[in-house]
Amino acid sequence: MTSRLMEFQVQVQEIASAISAALKLDTEVIDDAMTVVAGTGKIKKRINKKEENGFRDAGFLYGRVLTTNQPYIVEDARNDPHYDPSYITSQVEEYAEICCPIRYQGRAIGVLGLLAFSEEQQKQLLENKTQMLEFLEQMEKLLAGKIAEQEAIKKIQLTTIQLNTIIESIHEGIVAIDDTGVINHINPPVETLFKRKRGELIGRSLSEVLPGSPMLEVLTTGEAYKEKEETYEIKGVQTEFLVSTSPIRLKNQIIGAVSSIRKSSDVRRLAYSMTSSHRLSSIDEVIGESEPLKKLKEQASKICNSHSTILITGETGTGKGLLAMAIHHAGERRGGPFINVNCGAIPDSLLESELFGYENGAFTGARRQGKVGKFELADKGTIFLDEIGDMPLHLQIKLLHVLQTKEIERVGGTKSIPINVRVMAATNKNLEQAVLDGEFRADLYFRLNVIPISIPPLKERMSDIPILMNHFLQKHMKIANKPIEEFDDETIKILQEYNWPGNIRELENAVEYAVNMETTTKITPESLPRRILNWRKPNGQSSELSLKKRLQMEEKYILKNLLDKYGASVKSKKLMAHELEISLATLYRKLEEHELLKFEKSF
Repeated sequence: MTSRLMEFQVQVQEIASAISAALKLDTEVIDDAMTVVAGTGKIKKRINKKEENGFRDAGFLYGRVLTTNQPYIVEDARNDPHYDPSYITSQVEEYAEICCPIRYQGRAIGVLGLLAFSEEQQKQLLENKTQMLEFLEQMEKLLAGKIAEQEAIKKIQLTTIQLNTIIESIHEGIVAIDDTGVINHINPPVETLFKRKRGELIGRSLSEVLPGSPMLEVLTTGEAYKEKEETYEIKGVQTEFLVSTSPIRLKNQIIGAVSSIRKSSDVRRLAYSMTSSHRLSSIDEVIGESEPLKKLKEQASKICNSHSTILITGETGTGKGLLAMAIHHAGERRGGPFINVNCGAIPDSLLESELFGYENGAFTGARRQGKVGKFELADKGTIFLDEIGDMPLHLQIKLLHVLQTKEIERVGGTKSIPINVRVMAATNKNLEQAVLDGEFRADLYFRLNVIPISIPPLKERMSDIPILMNHFLQKHMKIANKPIEEFDDETIKILQEYNWPGNIRELENAVEYAVNMETTTKITPESLPRRILNWRKPNGQSSELSLKKRLQMEEKYILKNLLDKYGASVKSKKLMAHELEISLATLYRKLEEHELLKFEKSF
């Protein structure tokens, strides 16, 4: 390992030569490994060789100086047995020597010596030994200071290289400007973001590259900002970025600013990939082996890479959203986001801003920085518009425009934003009838229905019930942490005979309920929801129930679901009554009829 003194051998030699020229005495410098780093006169021939045979602990002069960290004066070197190993062979050339340790951070890292090679030099050295030693110690401090200075420069250079390496390797764009707003550094991602080479950017004013950039305000205000959405025209295309900027200060003076820049769409895709839950990666993962489902999978496989709009129809609970997700993740857009929007669950007054976003100050209560809509979030991916039949007519017009132009316009905005989104929609309604009734635009219906897919209800694929039952059992058994192995034969028979008006969703709910109720290692009929048990005749055969009985069962099912949704408080019951469009008194009467007033989970 190279010693500190040896690292700066050139500078050490320059100082040694300067001392010799001033005092007319030879100078020698060794490091803590006993190697001669620099020397003048007769010492030059010893440079890069070892003094005292390289042994610090042999008791000779330089070893003692390094060990004790103290200066020494040798007045008669030729008659001093502790001066140098050459005394033993009577080959000592020196007459006298004054030396002191070279200290760095309190430790001796070498020795600086003045040597007399004649009686005249010996006399000069000894007559002025005090002044000589003081001068030598001053030179030692100068030498140590030079080393410290060089090491500081070396550290700064190393730090600069490390910082540049870090900046160059960061995936985010980094832009640095000086106090006049001129760009003085960028990293490679900026070239990609701005579609310009480094030479086109460095040395130019930021106001020319990004007109109106708030980054320039930081030079005046000194106030940093984080994750601000900024829009710039890049090669004729309006592009949104998320920008964070901080001032660079030196002794309380702002000497520049640095910004990190990312494309908003990239941030959204990253957020999606980090927060998305388990997703189907293949159409084959859709559970079921019945003939209707095989045909459905075959059709879905053919269209997974299509960019055309897809309209999925089917009864409530058949898994329209699951199929849409499977198509997305099996296709070319799997790397992009899958954004699910339930058009029936969002109030009409909020649906437009939810879908298309809004600009700053678009309406009372709007966030100051505006908001990105679901269509923008779905860029380079898929947006799934569930319950599309519930979309109000005025938004149907805007959706049709988006499908035709592939552009959206935020609420309160004036510019069009291009999007690259595949649209899938779903409904359990008869949209053709809705068109005839004037509740759905015919042009939008035909634009959505380019590729129609119909999911069969569970009652048309009864052979899938055992497969689905076991899948849901495994899922909820793990969640509930219960050692339930299977369904008993009677339970299987009951579940296979039931007509499942709620389809797959109802089947999963029934299995989840049974898992929570069961106390043995098998699911027994006693653990099934009462509505399923009540559907059978006393002799165990499935019943063709009267309309009144079916309506009662459906009513109880609806009420129970609303209790699950809102809770059993008085305030919750008022919400339920409002949603059902009945009086609170009527609600209480119906809850009492169905034995639901106490909200016991026996249903």
